[in-house]
Amino acid sequence: MPEPFPAAYLRQPFDDDRVNEECAIFGIHGHEDAAAHTALGLHALQHRGQEASGIVAFDGEHFNAHRDLGLVGDIFASEAVMSRLRGHAAIGHNRYATTGGTVLRNVQPLFADLELGGFTLAHNGNLTNATTLRRELVRRGSIFQSTSDTEVFIHLIATSTAGSLIERMLDALRQVEGAYSLVAMTDEAVIGVRDPLGVRPLVLGRLGDAWIFASETCAFDILGADFVRDVEPGEMVVLGGPEPRSIRVEPVARQRFCVFEYIYFARPDSVIEGTSIYEARKAIGRELARESLPAADLVVPVPDSGVPAALGFAEESALPFELGIIRNHYVGRTFIEPGQEIRNLGVKLKHNANRPMLEGKRVVLVDDSIVRGTTSRKIVQMVRASGAAEVHMRIASPPITDPCFYGVDTPERGQLMAAQMSVEEIGRQLDVDSLAFISIDGLYRAMGRPNRDPRAPAFCDACFTGEYPTRLTDRESPDTAQLSLLAELKRA
Repeated sequence: MPEPFPAAYLRQPFDDDRVNEECAIFGIHGHEDAAAHTALGLHALQHRGQEASGIVAFDGEHFNAHRDLGLVGDIFASEAVMSRLRGHAAIGHNRYATTGGTVLRNVQPLFADLELGGFTLAHNGNLTNATTLRRELVRRGSIFQSTSDTEVFIHLIATSTAGSLIERMLDALRQVEGAYSLVAMTDEAVIGVRDPLGVRPLVLGRLGDAWIFASETCAFDILGADFVRDVEPGEMVVLGGPEPRSIRVEPVARQRFCVFEYIYFARPDSVIEGTSIYEARKAIGRELARESLPAADLVVPVPDSGVPAALGFAEESALPFELGIIRNHYVGRTFIEPGQEIRNLGVKLKHNANRPMLEGKRVVLVDDSIVRGTTSRKIVQMVRASGAAEVHMRIASPPITDPCFYGVDTPERGQLMAAQMSVEEIGRQLDVDSLAFISIDGLYRAMGRPNRDPRAPAFCDACFTGEYPTRLTDRESPDTAQLSLLAELKRA
């Protein structure tokens, strides 16, 4: 199916110097207005994916679906669309493409008529052996309709010789490698699954007699639902009776939750793994100030993701916290082709210096991370042009030296600034008076852990250490190496 409008319309052309979000998933069972609640839940999770969204509802007889490119509020604003999504159960998905191009056929949830009935699936994460599995499935006769690794799950389930649909799902899950949280729906149940290492988040909530899955607890807040618990690593939870049913997919393993959820991905008002994201980011800022405090007059966050860490930094350092950079929240999608001139204007379209707060001051800029460094350099230039006497930059993550293969869009290693330069060289490149990143041990301390144990890390921190918690089967095989997101978009 041809793409209805170019991917450039969906993504800001000047916003490619970030570690971009993954995807969001949502599922609900036992509510007469399941699709509307799913749309609201996806709206709360919009930060995890802005390229496309979809909902599939089940009304007891039919699976009713609507998927499109764009934002949740645009796709599901129509009464005509929502009236077709009848049902007491529904699952939904917000997409940020990490594998597969931005085309409608890749928009989730995916649906299939299987031997045992209708089945629909949405996935947050990335399989590190998807290409290997896909080639084997194609050799055995499978016909793929998308380029998303999510479809691999469906074909593994369809070709399984196990008995029930649940048993076939378990059979499929034991063949995949990588990171995933899933929501699936059959004509009897809504099912949530989390990978054995718990890399990607998935939480369980309740609204009256209805049970809900979501990527983050902020989706419960918008509905007035109660948080019940995190789905455990390696656990399948089946919603279909009065109480959820728990099934162990894999033996309990040492958890490796993605530490970048705490640094950047999750919404600040979410609670994941028992930890407030907002408080975690403030704790990271406090630890950063303890590790590297320059002589300065004020602390300025790079909005919005740098705000909680900057608050913690200011509290620990006893320096004033000021909004020295103001963000324009109404930039939205661009209708202009992303030429170089527009890219050069990009930072000013999104951020503007608050000159009275900066002029003549020694400023500590606090941001969550540095990826390519292009945006950071422009922000430093903007602050200096507003009359700052000194600019010191502090980063609330260790240097990002390695790409993520677990559902996060990061550049290849050659495009990561910290993989090519020392901290001192990065500081010179950004034109700052000083630069410091939080240490990996400092990050662990901020998360309430002792210093990182290299023999048994508590988190997935591969983007800082290069130590991946699972096999990278496709990456290790030259003929099945996964393409980066940028390469996929060029093909799409």
